[in-house]
Parts: sequence; structure tokens; C-alpha cells
Amino acid sequence: MTKAKNERKFLNDLKTGDRVVMKCGMHGRINHINQKEGTCIIETTAGKLKFNKTTISMDASNELNK
Repeated sequence: MTKAKNERKFLNDLKTGDRVVMKCGMHGRINHINQKEGTCIIETTAGKLKFNKTTISMDASNELNK
């Protein structure tokens, strides 16, 4: 339960410009967040891609930003 609560807080605290890692392993930077749809646009070297916010890995993103 604690991990789920921490993950919800992490997803709510995301902002434009944050570096993140997706659960699939893709790295990128948040370009835009749509709170209504629960999606975000991630800018990668391959271009801009739209993902659900829930596909962002909290553990890997925190490790990346240390």
C-alpha cells in the first residue's frame, strides 16, 4: 500500500522538463502533461511520443535523476 501511495504522489508531482524512464525502458523528458486525460508527451531522441502517465517507472526515474 505504501508503494502505491508513493507512486500516486510521484505521478501527481510530475512537471514539464522532468527526465523520466518508461516501464518499457524508454528514456525521455516530459514535454506536456494533460491532467484531464492522464497522458503526457515525452520527448525522446526518436521524437515526441504520447503515453499514459501510469507507464512511467517511479523507481527507474528516481534512479536516473540522482
